[in-house]
Amino acid sequence: MAPLDSDGRISSTGTFTVLSYNILSDVYATNDTYGYCPSWALSWPYRRQNLLREIVGYRADIVCLQEVQSDHYEEFFAPELDKHGYQALYKRKTNEVYNVNTHTIDGCATFFRRDRFSHVKKYEVEFNKAAQSLTDALVPSAQRKTALNRLVKDNVALIVVLEAKFSNQGADNPGKRQLLCVANTHINVHQDLKDVKLWQVLTLLKGLEKIAASADIPMLVCGDFNSVPGSAPHSLLAMGKVDQLHPDLVVDPLGILRPHSKLTHQLPLVSAYSSFARVGVGLGSDQQRRRMDATTNEPLFTNCTRDFIGTLDYIFYTADSLTVESLLELLDEESLRKDTALPSPEWSSDHIALLAEFRCKPRPRR
Repeated sequence: MAPLDSDGRISSTGTFTVLSYNILSDVYATNDTYGYCPSWALSWPYRRQNLLREIVGYRADIVCLQEVQSDHYEEFFAPELDKHGYQALYKRKTNEVYNVNTHTIDGCATFFRRDRFSHVKKYEVEFNKAAQSLTDALVPSAQRKTALNRLVKDNVALIVVLEAKFSNQGADNPGKRQLLCVANTHINVHQDLKDVKLWQVLTLLKGLEKIAASADIPMLVCGDFNSVPGSAPHSLLAMGKVDQLHPDLVVDPLGILRPHSKLTHQLPLVSAYSSFARVGVGLGSDQQRRRMDATTNEPLFTNCTRDFIGTLDYIFYTADSLTVESLLELLDEESLRKDTALPSPEWSSDHIALLAEFRCKPRPRR
């Protein structure tokens, strides 16, 4: 039996857990949109406590949250999770499009347990800045305003490099630092902007490739990608490329996806939940397999409202350096439908939480 650490978990096993969760920002949680949820259960004082209880209950080593309002981060999540031993990092969305009160703009928050990781470096990705550079380079000046109107959507990503305070190397290799790169993003929601979604994901992956080139480092790419399995962004993430005949590539008024041969990356990314579907991996009960889509190897849904059910959220990992040890069970649609859809009094977001346990593969000595 391995030794237990202070809160009863098995310590120094070389595994760590990662949670990704779009918590549904209060500004979007309106009675108009979610009329089926009782208004008391939609209220922020109720939801924040229920979300905190759920998040803390998972006891994840790394927590990636999306749709965290900046005031809720400062006043609630950072101090509350600090009490549970988490250090917090945050990247607010930019606000060029919606000139609203900056307190209510949402963003991506990444937390990690201080007893398991230390913070090495933080990178912020503002897709607006990349849009500006792209239009300056590609678009004739007369069309720049139109191009920026399409591309500037305020989405961001937060990339954090952490150093593990535990080792899976054993006593024979004590001097090697175990670094980990964790990207947390929320990609644009608009279904008619398929070109913009794909371009945002490509921009993030190109940034991560640069980090990978400078350091041999395991990577996690977490978030709400607002893209279903089989879409071009999902294909790019999971396959490293997009088929040139993919229907998502038809809409590209600015020509930002051309040539299609550039829609590639070299990171060996695999979706954590696709492990459930693989035969021979001791992860999936039959019950869990029924909550997976056999054609896509992804969950049947991670987002469930009255008008939409499907998978938008993922935890991708570099399969050359990490292996999946276990996964949080998925919810089944039937049990959610008793409350019509998400959010509900029981579950306080319209998304479900994804949680995976990883182990660092021992690296071959170079």
